[in-house]
Amino acid sequence: MNHDSDVIVVGAGFAGLSAARALAAAGATVTVLEARDRVGGRTENVEIDGGEVVEVGGQWIGPSQDRIAALAAAVGVETFPTHAEGSNLLRLDDRLRRYSGTIPRLGPLVLLDIGRTLRKLNRLSEAIDPEAPWQATRAQRLDAISFAAWIERTMVTSTAKRLLRVAGRTIWGAEPEELSLLHVAFYLRSAGSFEMLTDVEGGAQQDRFVGGPGAVCGRVAEALGDGLVLDAAVERLEQSGEGVIARARDGLELAARRAIVAVPPPLTAAIDFRPTLPAARRQLAQRMPQGWLIKTTAIYPEPFWRADGLSGEALNEHGPVTTTFDNSPPGGSPGALVGFVGGRDARAFARLGASERRAAVLDCFASLFGPRARAAERYIERDWAGERWSGGGPVCNFAPGGWSAYGDLLREPVGLVHWAGTETATSWMGYIDGAVSSGERAAREALAAL
Repeated sequence: MNHDSDVIVVGAGFAGLSAARALAAAGATVTVLEARDRVGGRTENVEIDGGEVVEVGGQWIGPSQDRIAALAAAVGVETFPTHAEGSNLLRLDDRLRRYSGTIPRLGPLVLLDIGRTLRKLNRLSEAIDPEAPWQATRAQRLDAISFAAWIERTMVTSTAKRLLRVAGRTIWGAEPEELSLLHVAFYLRSAGSFEMLTDVEGGAQQDRFVGGPGAVCGRVAEALGDGLVLDAAVERLEQSGEGVIARARDGLELAARRAIVAVPPPLTAAIDFRPTLPAARRQLAQRMPQGWLIKTTAIYPEPFWRADGLSGEALNEHGPVTTTFDNSPPGGSPGALVGFVGGRDARAFARLGASERRAAVLDCFASLFGPRARAAERYIERDWAGERWSGGGPVCNFAPGGWSAYGDLLREPVGLVHWAGTETATSWMGYIDGAVSSGERAAREALAAL
């Protein structure tokens, strides 16, 4: 077999691009095949006025996210802080509250309930080995119950329970009933704590990329040159003793010594593997479904909420938009509000017509930031479940029993095929940083095998 390259990488999101970059830096030849007509995977820029961009997919970088920080620095992309000055908002029980910090001012029993619950969750996560969550001392017990069952057993107040559900719809794009408690504990462990997942300053939403994440992906892709092929959905991946052959649309056929598949686990089912993948690996693709997250953005002449002393960050129990942030460009103009619709809200929202969806989002923004929020100059939304080559977002999740049965297969190579993607990360799973580290890890595996 004549090899076109040492390694074929399937997927040009952050995981695939990071793998390709690491391989090339080590002197290996690499070809990246991407189904879309763009790079970036579950990240994407959309241009707005003045040559600025807003992010319609993954976008943030925070403390301890060292791999994406190193990559951005290496390709010359700077970051800027997410706007967080001013009061945050909470809309709960048809009442709008202003507050500062992470937790809003609520009744003492509710605050006690939230604090106690978060401490318990963080303690559970500390006992998890991120390299092998299924081997934790209580892994079987934690994996046998849903996050919803644990919430009902642990929390006292209905208000605190509702707030945790609302936060989870953005974090996982799923309802607590759909999540294994072990999965939640591992997810917190991979980030450091629940607060790291939810906070802006000092948390996962602390900073953004100048030019959006597309600036990082674009520069990595540019360095690959002819080693990147777009509009090349891989339909078949054949292994033999001599190497792998990737067959894509329009008769494209490439041979290599190894392959790295850097797509969400469910999407691997769309590839015809020859020989067929082991049954357990095929089951994994079925047992780790994507969350459902819709990202909405409203553009205004200016970020008017800042003049009202508001940060743009809000938590809204009533939906369909349950969390918002100020997503304006670095210079503050034009103004941009981003809102997330996730879990069961996303399922209902997606059934509405386009004009109904826009009206529902702007009504939500108006209920938080006042009537001026209805006068958006432009409305942008991205339903990641409707994206063929994503299938959902922000991340795939294990339901009860999933980690115990299939967790050890996430990163285990099958013959000459290695696996990457944020779902395979042991640090910052579900985030850009996890995607980058997973690609670098898969590249190390392939290089060692070569």
